[in-house]
Amino acid sequence: MASIEPGIANPDSYLTGKLLIAMPRMGDPRFHKAVIFVCTHDENGAMGLVINQVSPRLEFKSLLEQLKITSDIEFDPAAFPDIPVMNGGPVEQVRGFLLHSSDFAQKDTVPVDGDYGVTGTLDALKAVVTGKRPDHMLFALGYAGWEPGQLEDELRQNVWLVVSPDTDIVFDAPASEKWLMAVRKLGFDPAMLSGEVGRA
Repeated sequence: MASIEPGIANPDSYLTGKLLIAMPRMGDPRFHKAVIFVCTHDENGAMGLVINQVSPRLEFKSLLEQLKITSDIEFDPAAFPDIPVMNGGPVEQVRGFLLHSSDFAQKDTVPVDGDYGVTGTLDALKAVVTGKRPDHMLFALGYAGWEPGQLEDELRQNVWLVVSPDTDIVFDAPASEKWLMAVRKLGFDPAMLSGEVGRA
C-alpha cells in the first residue's frame, strides 16, 4: 500500500487550517519560499494568506490612518502593538484580512479549524484599535486563490509541503524565519530539501 511521506498531503483531502510551504521547485516567483495559511479549501477551490512576506511599504498604524479608522477614536500610536502587514497574495491586493487567534470574533469572522479565525471588515480593525484585540494577529493585503482542483493538481506536482500550524510560526516568528521553521517542523533539513520529495 502506498504511504504518504511527512509533509506530503493526500491531494484528495482538504487542507483548511493547514500551512502550505513552497518547495524549491516552485516556479512562480511570487511564492518563492512562501508559507501560506489555508483559510478555506473545498470543492469550490481554495483561499489562503501568505504569512511570511512583509509589505515593505506599509505599516499597520499607517494603514489605520489611511482608512480613517483612528479619526474619531482616541488613539496613541506609540502604545499600539506592532502588527505586521503581509502581502497576503496576488489576488485583490487592496482587500485586507485579519488573521487571528480564536479568542476574537466579529459578525463576519470565519472560524478556521477551531484555533484561528479570519475577519475582513473595517469593524474588526476598529475593534482592534479600541482594545478588543485577539491575543495573536497579523494583517494581510490580498490573498492567494485556487480554482476548483487547482491546488490538488499542484499538490500532485509536489510544489507544496503541508504542515499543521502553530502560534509561533503563524504569528510570533519573524517573517524571514517562518519558512525554515515550517520545514524543520516536518523534520526536514532545509539545506537538503529538494523539489523531488514525493509519494512513495
